[in-house]
Amino acid sequence: MAVVADPEDLADALLSGTVDEAGIELSAEAPLLAITDLSVDFPTVDGVVHAVRGLTFSLRPGEVLAVVGESGSGKSVTALAIMGLLPKTARVSGSVRYRGVELIAMPDKQMAKLRGLEIAMVFQDPMTSLNPVYRVGSQLAEAILAHHDIPKKEAQRRAADLLALVGIPRAPERARNYPHEFSGGMRQRAVIAMAIANNPDVIIADEPTTALDVTVQAQILETVEKAQEATSAAMILITHDLGVVAGVADRVVVMYAGKAVETGTVDDVFYRPRMPYTVGLLGALPSLDARGDEQLIPVPGAPPSLLNLPAGCPFSPRCPLVVAACHEVEPKLGPVEPGHEAACLRHLDVPALANARIGQRIHREHEPFAPPVPARQGAPQGAGSDPGGAPQGAGSKQVPAPGPGSDET
Repeated sequence: MAVVADPEDLADALLSGTVDEAGIELSAEAPLLAITDLSVDFPTVDGVVHAVRGLTFSLRPGEVLAVVGESGSGKSVTALAIMGLLPKTARVSGSVRYRGVELIAMPDKQMAKLRGLEIAMVFQDPMTSLNPVYRVGSQLAEAILAHHDIPKKEAQRRAADLLALVGIPRAPERARNYPHEFSGGMRQRAVIAMAIANNPDVIIADEPTTALDVTVQAQILETVEKAQEATSAAMILITHDLGVVAGVADRVVVMYAGKAVETGTVDDVFYRPRMPYTVGLLGALPSLDARGDEQLIPVPGAPPSLLNLPAGCPFSPRCPLVVAACHEVEPKLGPVEPGHEAACLRHLDVPALANARIGQRIHREHEPFAPPVPARQGAPQGAGSDPGGAPQGAGSKQVPAPGPGSDET
C-alpha cells in the first residue's frame, strides 16, 4: 500500500476524494476500519496501567460490531484511541486504519477534520457531552457548521430535522431548550442526532443505554438502529449488556483485561461460546421466559488490576476450568471454528460447561437472548459476507433527511 509522505495530507486526501492523487492505494475489499495489535498504556505514580493489550479487529461497511465486557476491560479506551481523543500521557502503539489510512500518526488538526464527518461517537454520558449553557439545537448546528459551509439558519433547520429523526417530539420547539430541560432519554437521543449530523461512515456508540430504565433503553436502541440505517454507517456498539447485543449486532468481540478473548458472529458467541468468561456473562443474563428452576450464575471474583496482571491467563483466578497450564502462559486468540476465535487453552471443554450452565436456553428453538427490539433487516451475515459492497466515496457528506414522522418519547 502506498502512503502519503506528509501525514497532514491524509485527512484532506480522504475528504476531497482525491485519494489516488495523494498516493494512497485503497482496496474495495479492505475493511472500512482495521485495528491491528492496538495497545494503550497509562503511566501512573503506582505503575503502568495496561488498558488495551494487542487488540485486533476489523469493521466492514454497514456492519454492526459489538464490543462487550465488564467495566475496566478496555472498551471505552479503544474507542477513544480510534477517535484520537486519548490524553497526551497515553502511550499508544499498533495500528488504526480508516479506509487504509493510518490514524494514530495523524496530527490532531487533520484528525479534527475526520471526527464527526467520517467517524462519529456517541459518548457514555450525554449530560457531560452537551454544553449546559448552549441550546441543544445550537450545539447540533455547530456540529454541522464545523464541516459544511452553509448559512446558520439552514444549519439550525437541519438540527431540528435531526431531532425529529431521532424521535424528539415538537423538534423545532425543543431545539431551543437547554440540556437540563431534556429527560435522560431525550438527551441521549440528542447526542445520537449529533453523531449522525454529518452522515458519517462509522459510528461508535459507547454504552448508549447506560443509566436508562429498561423501557427507555429499548427506545434508544431503536433510535440507534434508525440512525445507523439512515446513514448506512458501520457501527461499533460498546456495551456490557449482552441482551442489547443479541438483537442489534452482526459480530461480537468479547474483551477481558484489555484483550479480545472471543470473537465471532452473534450465533457463534451466544450459542457456541468457546471461552469460559463468555459463558459466565451469558449465565448472568436474565431471560424473559426463565423457568422456575433456572438461576442466574454470576461470574465469581472481580476483574484483575491492569497495573498488576496475574501470570498466565488473566481470567484464571475466576475460571471454573482452570488447570496448572493456565497460570503459566496467556493463550493467544486463535481460530476454533471458521470465523470464530477464542483465547482459551481448554476451548474444547467449554461446550460442556456451556451446556451445564446455560444449556436450557441454548437448546430452545426461539431466540432466548433477544431483547424486546425489532430485528434488523438486511444485516450482513457474518464476517465473510459483503455487507455493503465497496466502501462509500470519501467526498462530500450529506445530512440525513428526517423520517416520515416522530414518536413521543
